[in-house]
Amino acid sequence: MKNRRSFLMSMIAAAVAMVVAVGPALADELFGVLTKVDVDAKKVMVQPKGADKAIEVTVTDDTEWVTPKGASPIDLRKVEKNLAKAKEKGQPGIRVNVTHEKAVASKISIAAKKKNQD
Repeated sequence: MKNRRSFLMSMIAAAVAMVVAVGPALADELFGVLTKVDVDAKKVMVQPKGADKAIEVTVTDDTEWVTPKGASPIDLRKVEKNLAKAKEKGQPGIRVNVTHEKAVASKISIAAKKKNQD
């Protein structure tokens, strides 16, 4: 009786571990340029690399904004100001990596700048 219980418990523990490990792996990543911020609707538009059409991604209160300085909850007003500054400099937008599931972002990271290799 004791062997059956321990076997069952170890199988349940393995199943739970599998769910915990596989859950984050199912999230999609989107690499591209953040081109538009809609603060009221809590949405951002990301132009993927090599694609013609931008993708609309919804942002929640739990979405993380990751910069080289660290991670914090996203503030769409600050992101909108940063996007305006980037466009003033002649850039198409902010290069980002978006981790999302069904177009709902969990993390938006600013892509690292490439170093000039001369």
